[in-house]
This record gives sequence, structure tokens and C-alpha cells, in this order.
Amino acid sequence: MTRRHFSFPCEGAQLVATLDEAPGQTALLIVSGGNEVRAGAWNGQAQLAAKVAAAGFPVLRFDRRGVGDSAGENRGFRSSGPDIRAALAALRARCPHVRCVVGLGNCDAASALMLAEGAGLDALILSNPWTIEDGKEEAPAEVVRDHYRRRLADPAAIRRLLTGKVAVAPLIRSLLAAMRPAPVRPEGLAQEIAQGLAAFSGEVRLLVAARDRTGLAFLASWDKADSRLRHCAGATHSYVEPKAQDWLLAQVLDVLNGQ
Repeated sequence: MTRRHFSFPCEGAQLVATLDEAPGQTALLIVSGGNEVRAGAWNGQAQLAAKVAAAGFPVLRFDRRGVGDSAGENRGFRSSGPDIRAALAALRARCPHVRCVVGLGNCDAASALMLAEGAGLDALILSNPWTIEDGKEEAPAEVVRDHYRRRLADPAAIRRLLTGKVAVAPLIRSLLAAMRPAPVRPEGLAQEIAQGLAAFSGEVRLLVAARDRTGLAFLASWDKADSRLRHCAGATHSYVEPKAQDWLLAQVLDVLNGQ
């Protein structure tokens, strides 16, 4: 495998990318979430790219405008559609043998891909899409219930409760939040990404890490019977657990091999 670094233009700014070369005609474009650089949390995206390239598929990672090594203004995930399209064009220019490109995004990168209606990609792998519009809003009921299921399985947490070391008022508010019914249909950002995804005609796989607040919040506003959903038990947001990393790689390769 050969790993190369280069830059490409996007609306007057130069974006920096890393390409893991491979001979396959299907490639993976990894879109970073938040202000995360293209290496990913704990170097996870770089490690994933190496494994995917070793399996024969080219992989491009990039820093969007204003993040990491890239120039320009950081305007957030809602404005990253042009960055994704520019990265796709750069990938096709560098790998003219590629006929199909799959996009992978975690957190608000997944939401960005959905808002951009796929941004010209052929298939999408969307992990733990971001649907929380305000960090100060109450957590969805599913998130609260998952939190208390874990607390009730922790003997130390139970001792704190029985000995009066848990604040009662916040506990009552949380329990009331856990009883809230799920929304009948997506609202706000969840509705926007659902509409964007509905306009995309390629294959879609939705991944949810079972121990991730963002993933659980997404499920709270999504059809849980959606056949495109896959759940990774025991995984946290960035799939840092060894079994979760293996699971994520298997999901990515399954989609790539199917194109």
C-alpha cells in the first residue's frame, strides 16, 4: 500500500487529503465529523483506511475547510457539502480507474452526507448521525433509559442511591424524561436529514454504536424497523473497542464488495 498526501481546491481554499492507494475499482471516501482531523479519533480513521486499502480498495480522507491542515473558514457540517463534492472530484482525478465511490461518515459527517443528498457518491455508510440541535436540550428518552439501565447494573451507583448521595430533583427530572413518548415522526434536524437521505438513490447502511449517546438520540427519531440499520453491541462513538473496530471494518468491506 502507498499512502500519499496532496491538496485540492474547494471554493478558493486548499484542502489537504491523504490517499491510500489500491487497485480496486470501488473506493472509500471518509468524511470527518465535527472539528476532527482526517486521522480521526485515536488515529482510528487512518487505521481503518490502511485496512480497507490492504483489502484492495482506495481510500481518501481529507480535512474540510478551516479544520486541521486545510485553509478556509470553518462553517460547520451544514456547509460542508462543497467540501465533500470537491474531495470526491479529487479522488476520481487521482484514481481514474475507480468507477464507484462509497462515502463513510460518523456523527455530523453522516448528517452532512444526508443533508447533501449523498453529494454525488454512489453509496453511503452513515454512522451515529447527529440529530441533537442544541447541546442544552434534554436528552431523548432512549438516551436517559439507557443511562439508567447501566446505572442500575452498577453496584456502586445503587449504594450511592440507597445512602442518599444522589440528588433527588435531577433524578426525578431524568425519570420523567425517560417516560416521554418518542416523536411520531422526525422533527428539526432529524427531519432534514431524513428528507435529504430520501433523495439519495444509492445503497445506504446505517450504523449505530449501542453505547453512544449520539447514536441513541438518532434512533429516538428514526424508524427502528428500517432494514438498513445495523447495531454494534458494546461500541462507543468512535468504535475504539477492538471488537467494535473489527465490526466496523466488516460493515465497510461488505458495502464496498457489494458495489
